[in-house]
Amino acid sequence: MKFTKFLILILFIAAALVITSCTAPIKEDKSKSEPSISPAEAVVDEKKETQEENVAESESKEVEIDMQKVKPNENGKVMILMYHGISKEEAEWVRTPENFRRDLETLYNNGFRIISLKDFVNNNITVEAGYTPVVITFDDGLLNQFNYIEQDGSRVIDPDCAVGIMEEFYKKHPDFGKAASFYVFYPIPFRQKELIKEKFDFLIANGYEIGNHGYTHENLGKISMEEVQKSLALNVVSAKKYINDFEVFSLALPYGAAPKDENYKYVVSGEYEGQKYNHRAVLKVGSNPAVSPNHKKFDASKLPRVRASELNTAGTGLYDWLKHFEKNPQERYISDGNPNTIAIPEDELENINQENVQNKKIITYKRQ
Repeated sequence: MKFTKFLILILFIAAALVITSCTAPIKEDKSKSEPSISPAEAVVDEKKETQEENVAESESKEVEIDMQKVKPNENGKVMILMYHGISKEEAEWVRTPENFRRDLETLYNNGFRIISLKDFVNNNITVEAGYTPVVITFDDGLLNQFNYIEQDGSRVIDPDCAVGIMEEFYKKHPDFGKAASFYVFYPIPFRQKELIKEKFDFLIANGYEIGNHGYTHENLGKISMEEVQKSLALNVVSAKKYINDFEVFSLALPYGAAPKDENYKYVVSGEYEGQKYNHRAVLKVGSNPAVSPNHKKFDASKLPRVRASELNTAGTGLYDWLKHFEKNPQERYISDGNPNTIAIPEDELENINQENVQNKKIITYKRQ
């Protein structure tokens, strides 16, 4: 009997071992709650995280420059160049196409880079470190500034007009920048009546500016204050006929003339028959560079310009000032490459207008 019970026990244990060895362990099915990630996907996610971290890190760091090598001075002088005609024969107010091309090439090779007048006045200067901003302006809205011609049955920009020359130069040197302000009067700016809107549209779409030059180029220093306001307001009205939402940002004084003393305010802002105008910048004829918008003497309502001429400029033309800056490089605006900072020599700090600085950080260094 005992042997029989022992045999039954042995058989029971053996059966239990067989059942245990043949039964697979039950695993939790996570396929519905946690989607699987392939090794390739994991690598992509890891790279994405790394790239995002690198971008965040680069954005948090300011680009450092060698101050003694670059010698930034963002309180230095800036040339606002004044052009008129571009024609075959050189004159006091005219540059030949060849000479205008030479002007651009000379500026480029001497470390100048074009910015718009609006960016200059708004202190939004984004020139690369070590370079100097320059502003280009044209008065009178002449045909030789912007001319369309027929070529092979199509309308194209005259390669020898100012816009054609600047467009071509920009294609060769995109780092030079492309901007200019054209100060026009009416009724036919650029002298091709049927193409006024097409020209305005092109200029605005390509980074150029259209400014006020009076309604019919009146001498604002010799007419009444009502007539001054009428002239400037009608210019704005005329511009809006071609571009509805266009803002006339600045004025170039015809003949360089303006009302005197307390009446000067009417060239800055005014109103005529319900049409208001407000010029954030007023350009004189002048003969010298403008101070930086950071400078305590900066006055956007009275900005001087440099004549882009080599004739009868009494030593104050473009090439005269280039020679001056070559001999006096400490006077020239030199960018630090960071639009959020103002880098200047220590001895220039006293000339800074703190109100114009706004949220920008001032960085100083000692001249050597």
